Amino acid sequence: MAREHLTNDEFFTQLANLFEYTRTKGHGSVYLTQKRMTFDTSSTPPSPTKFADDPLWDTHPEEPLPILIRASNNKSDKKKGTDREHIDKIKLSTLVKPDGLDAFYIRYVDACKVGMTGLKKRDKKKKKTTKKKAAEGETKV
Repeated sequence: MAREHLTNDEFFTQLANLFEYTRTKGHGSVYLTQKRMTFDTSSTPPSPTKFADDPLWDTHPEEPLPILIRASNNKSDKKKGTDREHIDKIKLSTLVKPDGLDAFYIRYVDACKVGMTGLKKRDKKKKKTTKKKAAEGETKV
Protein backbone atom coordinates (compact mmCIF):
# COMPACT_ATOMS: atom_id res chain seq x y z
CA MET A 1 0.00 0.00 0.00
CA ALA A 2 1.72 3.17 -1.20
CA ARG A 3 1.41 6.32 0.85
CA GLU A 4 1.48 9.80 -0.53
CA HIS A 5 4.44 11.91 0.50
CA LEU A 6 3.87 15.27 2.17
CA THR A 7 5.12 18.48 0.64
CA ASN A 8 8.21 19.89 2.33
CA ASP A 9 6.19 22.62 4.11
CA GLU A 10 3.60 20.12 5.34
CA PHE A 11 6.41 17.82 6.50
CA PHE A 12 7.98 20.54 8.66
CA THR A 13 4.61 21.44 10.17
CA GLN A 14 3.88 17.80 11.00
CA LEU A 15 7.44 17.24 12.27
CA ALA A 16 7.05 20.14 14.71
CA ASN A 17 3.75 18.62 15.87
CA LEU A 18 5.44 15.23 16.30
CA PHE A 19 8.22 16.72 18.43
CA GLU A 20 5.63 18.56 20.52
CA TYR A 21 3.51 15.41 20.88
CA THR A 22 6.43 13.37 22.24
CA ARG A 23 7.53 16.23 24.51
CA THR A 24 4.07 16.70 26.08
CA LYS A 25 3.67 12.98 26.69
CA GLY A 26 6.89 13.04 28.67
CA HIS A 27 8.38 10.06 26.92
CA GLY A 28 9.01 8.68 23.49
CA SER A 29 11.45 9.14 20.68
CA VAL A 30 11.34 10.58 17.20
CA TYR A 31 13.21 8.58 14.59
CA LEU A 32 14.52 10.47 11.56
CA THR A 33 15.79 8.59 8.52
CA GLN A 34 16.87 9.58 5.05
CA LYS A 35 17.87 7.74 1.94
CA ARG A 36 18.42 8.39 -1.71
CA MET A 37 15.73 7.07 -4.00
CA THR A 38 17.07 4.37 -6.29
CA PHE A 39 15.01 5.75 -9.14
CA ASP A 40 12.81 8.75 -9.67
CA THR A 41 9.23 7.91 -8.66
CA SER A 42 7.85 9.82 -11.64
CA SER A 43 9.67 7.55 -14.08
CA THR A 44 9.62 3.81 -14.59
CA PRO A 45 12.00 1.51 -12.72
CA PRO A 46 15.26 0.60 -14.48
CA SER A 47 15.25 -2.33 -16.85
CA PRO A 48 16.79 -5.67 -15.82
CA THR A 49 19.37 -5.37 -18.61
CA LYS A 50 20.79 -2.35 -16.84
CA PHE A 51 21.56 -4.58 -13.85
CA ALA A 52 23.37 -7.12 -16.05
CA ASP A 53 25.47 -4.47 -17.83
CA ASP A 54 26.65 -2.67 -14.72
CA PRO A 55 25.97 -4.05 -11.23
CA LEU A 56 26.76 -0.63 -9.71
CA TRP A 57 24.58 1.35 -12.11
CA ASP A 58 22.92 3.30 -9.30
CA THR A 59 26.19 4.84 -8.09
CA HIS A 60 26.38 7.11 -11.12
CA PRO A 61 22.88 8.13 -12.25
CA GLU A 62 22.37 10.30 -15.34
CA GLU A 63 20.40 12.85 -13.32
CA PRO A 64 20.53 13.56 -9.57
CA LEU A 65 17.93 11.58 -7.66
CA PRO A 66 15.59 12.85 -4.92
CA ILE A 67 16.10 12.14 -1.22
CA LEU A 68 13.40 10.47 0.87
CA ILE A 69 13.13 11.87 4.41
CA ARG A 70 11.08 10.00 7.01
CA ALA A 71 10.05 10.72 10.59
CA SER A 72 8.29 8.36 12.96
CA ASN A 73 7.54 7.89 16.63
CA ASN A 74 8.23 4.16 16.08
CA LYS A 75 5.28 2.90 18.06
CA SER A 76 4.06 -0.53 17.08
CA ASP A 77 0.45 -1.35 16.48
CA LYS A 78 -1.79 -1.10 19.50
CA LYS A 79 -1.43 -4.15 21.72
CA LYS A 80 -4.02 -4.95 24.33
CA GLY A 81 -2.85 -4.83 27.90
CA THR A 82 0.23 -2.67 27.36
CA ASP A 83 0.90 0.81 28.69
CA ARG A 84 1.31 2.07 25.11
CA GLU A 85 -2.14 0.99 24.03
CA HIS A 86 -3.38 4.58 23.75
CA ILE A 87 -0.45 5.84 21.61
CA ASP A 88 -0.89 5.90 17.84
CA LYS A 89 1.94 5.31 15.39
CA ILE A 90 2.80 8.46 13.44
CA LYS A 91 4.70 8.22 10.17
CA LEU A 92 5.72 11.16 7.97
CA SER A 93 7.66 11.26 4.72
CA THR A 94 8.62 13.74 2.05
CA LEU A 95 10.66 13.78 -1.13
CA VAL A 96 13.32 16.45 -1.57
CA LYS A 97 14.42 17.36 -5.07
CA PRO A 98 18.20 17.70 -5.57
CA ASP A 99 18.01 21.40 -6.44
CA GLY A 100 16.17 22.20 -3.17
CA LEU A 101 18.36 20.09 -0.91
CA ASP A 102 20.41 22.91 0.62
CA ALA A 103 17.37 24.98 1.55
CA PHE A 104 15.63 21.88 2.91
CA TYR A 105 18.55 20.93 5.18
CA ILE A 106 18.73 24.44 6.63
CA ARG A 107 15.10 24.17 7.70
CA TYR A 108 15.60 20.53 8.76
CA VAL A 109 18.44 21.42 11.14
CA ASP A 110 16.40 24.25 12.65
CA ALA A 111 13.41 21.94 13.17
CA CYS A 112 15.62 19.32 14.84
CA LYS A 113 17.20 21.91 17.14
CA VAL A 114 13.78 23.15 18.22
CA GLY A 115 12.68 19.55 18.77
CA MET A 116 15.64 18.89 21.05
CA THR A 117 15.10 21.84 23.37
CA GLY A 118 13.19 19.74 25.89
CA LEU A 119 15.90 17.11 26.26
CA LYS A 120 17.38 16.61 29.68
CA LYS A 121 21.07 16.20 30.21
CA ARG A 122 22.02 12.67 31.19
CA ASP A 123 22.94 12.07 34.81
CA LYS A 124 26.49 10.82 34.88
CA LYS A 125 27.04 7.91 37.20
CA LYS A 126 29.73 8.18 39.81
CA LYS A 127 31.42 5.03 38.55
CA LYS A 128 34.65 6.86 37.82
CA THR A 129 35.06 7.99 41.42
CA THR A 130 34.21 4.57 42.81
CA LYS A 131 36.71 2.95 40.46
CA LYS A 132 39.37 5.43 41.57
CA LYS A 133 38.62 4.74 45.23
CA ALA A 134 38.75 1.00 44.62
CA ALA A 135 42.07 1.33 42.82
CA GLU A 136 43.49 3.54 45.58
CA GLY A 137 42.27 1.12 48.23
CA GLU A 138 44.02 -1.77 46.49
CA THR A 139 47.31 0.13 46.19
CA LYS A 140 47.30 1.37 49.80
CA VAL A 141 47.23 -2.16 51.21
